[in-house]
Amino acid sequence: MSANDLPDPAELHVVNIKSGIVAGLIARADELGVACEGWFAGLRLQRAQFEADPPVYLSYRQACEIVRRALRSLPGQAHGLVIGQRQDVGHFGLLGLAMLTAEDFGEALRIGIHYAPITGAMMELQLEPCRGGDGRDCVAVSARMRTREAEIEPFLCEELFASCLMLCRGLLGPGFSPLAAELAYPAPAHAADYARVFGCAVDFDAGCNRVVIERRWLQVAMPAHNPASAAHVLALCREQMPSERPVNEIVGAVERLLLLQLADAPRLIDIAAELHLTERTLRRHLCDAGTSYKAIHDRVRREAAEALLRSPDARIAEVGAAVGFRDAREFRRAFKRWTGMAPREMRQRAN
Repeated sequence: MSANDLPDPAELHVVNIKSGIVAGLIARADELGVACEGWFAGLRLQRAQFEADPPVYLSYRQACEIVRRALRSLPGQAHGLVIGQRQDVGHFGLLGLAMLTAEDFGEALRIGIHYAPITGAMMELQLEPCRGGDGRDCVAVSARMRTREAEIEPFLCEELFASCLMLCRGLLGPGFSPLAAELAYPAPAHAADYARVFGCAVDFDAGCNRVVIERRWLQVAMPAHNPASAAHVLALCREQMPSERPVNEIVGAVERLLLLQLADAPRLIDIAAELHLTERTLRRHLCDAGTSYKAIHDRVRREAAEALLRSPDARIAEVGAAVGFRDAREFRRAFKRWTGMAPREMRQRAN
């Protein structure tokens, strides 16, 4: 990666990565009898969030840290291969459907690479022409991390390439295999598993991470091709691309962090630090989303206060303290400004 290719550090903290890989690691931990709650310590995240619908989103940095902690705690090896082999077309959601309804595998492959971010992929993909070792006309799908991290790169490559292989076999049939696989890291102890899973020659210590596919596969027609369905699904894929929605995800992240520490009345600078952003950057992102920290804070406090006031046993001062007000009179003034009525009046109407 050249200096010009280095990502903006702020981009690594944008909350736009779907949590599928983390969910797979949690399932693997359960299978092996390993407690995984410690993976989320200090990240303002909890295991239960990864079992919810809709799924939680992470920043790239958060996802890398969780993967790193998971790999340190899980016994054995080849976890990426195991998790990746359990995927199929259905696991890829809208993207799998978009590829299934494409005209041919070449188009499906281009769609898969372009819209990979909506699946939570942590590696950037690129399609390029190449020649096989025997001179055959081929294409290569290469993958690289945004920041090179040797400790987790093998796992991410295993999970990505194994899951993509299962996807391709779902589209083309069980006879599909790449011509070769090349990986930029040293051969692990379980290197023999790679050849078994991929069904092709595997080289380690290569110049990059990539799989090579014979070009003849690109002309294979997709059996479920439907132009109208394809156009509709692609429109949905475009809507889900992270580049079009990071500001909305940041708003959601701010809301979640506020809820976790509402009684402490956190400041903008505190929440920005939690998200590994500068105060100025967070303010700009919220402005781009058409809101502000004060507006979000007030809304979250109002909704929490209204929910607490439905309980007849909670005193007004206690409700105010729970949403960050040390003075009951200040809470009453704020609540009336938010809702147009006093807390007591709100309680009477609710009950």
